[in-house]
Amino acid sequence: MQSNTGSSRLIIAAFAVVYIVWGSTYLVNYFAIQTLPPFIMSGLRFMVAGSILYLAGRLMGQPAGSALHWRNALWAGVLLLGVGTGGVVWAMQWVDTGIAALIVAFEPLLVVLLLWIMRGKKPAGRSIAGVGIGVAGMALLVLQDTLIADRNTALGVLVIFIGILSWGYAAIWVGRAKLPASSMQTAAIQMLGGGAALMLFSLVVGEWTDFQWSQVSAKSWLAWLYLVGFGSILAFSAFNYLLARVSPEKVVTTNYVNPVVALLLGWGLNGEVISLQSLAASILLLAGVFFIVSRKKDEAPAH
Repeated sequence: MQSNTGSSRLIIAAFAVVYIVWGSTYLVNYFAIQTLPPFIMSGLRFMVAGSILYLAGRLMGQPAGSALHWRNALWAGVLLLGVGTGGVVWAMQWVDTGIAALIVAFEPLLVVLLLWIMRGKKPAGRSIAGVGIGVAGMALLVLQDTLIADRNTALGVLVIFIGILSWGYAAIWVGRAKLPASSMQTAAIQMLGGGAALMLFSLVVGEWTDFQWSQVSAKSWLAWLYLVGFGSILAFSAFNYLLARVSPEKVVTTNYVNPVVALLLGWGLNGEVISLQSLAASILLLAGVFFIVSRKKDEAPAH
């Protein structure tokens, strides 16, 4: 009985970590890039977190993985973390953190469409309804005057869309790719690949040209440390703990809890304005995600 109680408490704690920490990373990323260039910041974050996870896995006796495993995991990391997460962080120079999180919430709906295109997996009626509701919500969100009137903000929104497209494609691709048996090692190598790509991006776009370490504020460093320790290592571990102990339907509730947390934190701690149009769009978007990630009892879970 005590064992079950302890396990239940750990599950609740893991959900709290994934909900709050991953929801908070949007705002924390914004704080970090105030004095750290976005690609340098994200690249260092994933290189350090990936190295820590990989070394921890090796110390735990996990295999290093074959050359094929490394190649596939590195490529997935470039798409997921380099283009995906890196693009979103870069865009937050102009796009409010809450709005960015809501756009990213479109990801599950995009995956449904990509599965149809890439694998010919026609969505069921429930999923089609979810996509339709989500598209309506996304249109309502991004067609606000405050988003399309400013050129930089509009560009940021476009880059976020490119990022979630890359993330969606990679999420489907890795389903058939040969990767390390350990999810911990897979994530570590993906972080190393994504981090390396972001450091290369930083060189290409000239982030290092006028950058000086002395310009980085204590607030940005603290935000960066939070992203490494909590956003990458702790939240990832909690997420994998949940995957092994509760149903996928419960785990994917992160898709519609994280954006709400991000929206509220951006409003409460960063003075971001939540317009009525944004609220209406968020309701439609999250309703669309709910339609897709929830299943009827007689539907078999996907693997």
